[in-house]
Amino acid sequence: EMAKLHVRYMVGGRPSKPLQERLYSFEFPEAPGALLKFLQTLGTHWNISLFHYRSHGTDFGRVLAAFECSDRDASFAARLMELGYECHDESANPAFRFFLQG
Repeated sequence: EMAKLHVRYMVGGRPSKPLQERLYSFEFPEAPGALLKFLQTLGTHWNISLFHYRSHGTDFGRVLAAFECSDRDASFAARLMELGYECHDESANPAFRFFLQG
């Protein structure tokens, strides 16, 4: 599903050095300030190494985002809860491992 929604539309290359990334899919509300809330909650604390947005004219947009952080970073999970957007950890997704991971 992730490959159909996001990966087939993405271009770029592999990073010059391996990154310690966590990949998440989000459902962004189609409302003013949704991106700003996301960036203020997560983007000022962790480097966003990948961001892809898809909208199909519904009540939410689909976002695929990767963050440079370790699996053991407990504060990241707390920030995700604070954000309040529906999200799923896609770090173990085969499409991520094959196409996107360095």
